[in-house]
Amino acid sequence: MLVFPLNWEWEEQILTEKIAVEVAEAHWAKTRNLMWISLGIWVVFSFFIHMFVTVLNGVVIAGFPLGFYMAAQGSLIVFVIQIFWFSHRQNQIDEEFNVAED
Repeated sequence: MLVFPLNWEWEEQILTEKIAVEVAEAHWAKTRNLMWISLGIWVVFSFFIHMFVTVLNGVVIAGFPLGFYMAAQGSLIVFVIQIFWFSHRQNQIDEEFNVAED
């Protein structure tokens, strides 16, 4: 049976054995900022775009109302692009701090 401790000190010890504490904190700061940016993009395209769908329907692109397009496909396209962007950016951060995987 696998038992996890209530505190995560073991994870911190493993990380600090490989890199300095200052480097780990800087890495986490950049990773945290990337997470908040991604969460903001997700909120905008999940909620705010759909809240204003009737207003956006006044704009017509290629014969389709913009609100309909964003609700049907636009948000999904943004989410797929966001996944690849997040992965690429996180890999850059990991390489910057020499913690990248092979």
